[in-house]
Amino acid sequence: MRFLLNWLLTSIAIAIATFIVPGIAPFGPGEAWVSFMFVGLFLGFVNSLVKPIITAISLPVTIITLGIFQLVINSFMLELASWLSINILGAGISIASFGSAFIGAIIVSIMYAILNGVVEE
Repeated sequence: MRFLLNWLLTSIAIAIATFIVPGIAPFGPGEAWVSFMFVGLFLGFVNSLVKPIITAISLPVTIITLGIFQLVINSFMLELASWLSINILGAGISIASFGSAFIGAIIVSIMYAILNGVVEE
């Protein structure tokens, strides 16, 4: 049940980021919410499988930058989830540049935290 809730909250956060950041747009046939759900699903998988490995490898850089490099890692995870969802399922979000992914990852993180706080109350 918790997985489904996290998937829904992540998808909503991605939808909000898509409407705020100019370089991110839904991609693929069908409704936009399907694209958000696919990317949310893949972002959950990427964050649980790939992100811990990348975080461990980049730990020295993260320590030197006092944690700021974690934002770059989050950006790459969003781009990877978008790429996977488009190439495997045919729908997702298209990200125009790394700057769009960077701002999008920040907004997704903030929106997810807010939504999770609202649901937990």
